[in-house]
Amino acid sequence: MYQKFTSFIDGKNTICIIQAENPDGDSLGSAIALDHLLPEKTISLYCPVDIPKYLHYFSDWSRVTNEFDFKADGYIIVDTAAEILLSKLLEDSAIKNRLYSAPVLVIDHHETEDDIEFSHDSIIDVKPACAELIYEIAKGQNIPIEIPAAEAIFQGILSDTLGLTSSSVTARTFEIAAELTKLGADISALEERRREFMKKSPRILDYKADLIKRIEYFLDGELATVHISWDDIREYSDEYNPNVLILEELRLVEGVKVAVAIKTYPDGKVTGKIRSASDAGISEKIAGYFGGGGHPYAAGFRTYDTSYEEVVRDLVKIVPGLLAELKNE
Repeated sequence: MYQKFTSFIDGKNTICIIQAENPDGDSLGSAIALDHLLPEKTISLYCPVDIPKYLHYFSDWSRVTNEFDFKADGYIIVDTAAEILLSKLLEDSAIKNRLYSAPVLVIDHHETEDDIEFSHDSIIDVKPACAELIYEIAKGQNIPIEIPAAEAIFQGILSDTLGLTSSSVTARTFEIAAELTKLGADISALEERRREFMKKSPRILDYKADLIKRIEYFLDGELATVHISWDDIREYSDEYNPNVLILEELRLVEGVKVAVAIKTYPDGKVTGKIRSASDAGISEKIAGYFGGGGHPYAAGFRTYDTSYEEVVRDLVKIVPGLLAELKNE
């Protein structure tokens, strides 16, 4: 399967690496790693939105641009195979036409089905992080992994596994962490850099306190939600992602099985980030109900022409059945 990567890049001089419109540490680490793994190629890194400031601890985050390379010989989409997460790209008719006509390779690690309609090849292999899949591709295709690539891969894995502590982590993940360390990636230095950029201003800490006060509980406390309004997004997102501020706090409340941070936008768009407790891995099933996807313990979705209240009503309706199914498996 990993041979598809070599087949795709062969004969191409310029390649554009694409992240979806919800960049996170895993997608960013995967994109930066590919940049360093292909030094003989001319690589551009594209994301339709600005990289959030909380991700600026990645050394090469500034390589990512909002300017799409229409002349690239091929395009690699990382960390998603869900077309809804590419909707911002496809809203631009010029980008859409290019992706429908050019060679595209999708590299994703999620369990959700590949539903991208335009023609593409894909490497989809369920793993704790897309960056882990990037590592396996590089090793399997005998691509040298220098320190910058090793660091980006390690940071991507750490981001999507909560520092190698999530339930998705396998023995192989730890083996890869050891191999990356041997290649020169210093986990303590990477973590120190991340912690420095994760520091909060007093203003953001006050906002976090406000978010905590807004938490709503349903289903006898098994479902917790919080509403992040458009005003919040405009006011705080550039400095600190509200989801990052609140989701782990939600998930760690006693009795909570499912935590959902819900953002609403003036155009009717609603996005949700989902986290599940260690004994309630139904996040990707919840996301799937809304057309999204992810992992059993972390997933997301985007929907349109709805409201926070309507999404909560749907959550209250579907979560009990999914939890019951899980107990019966």
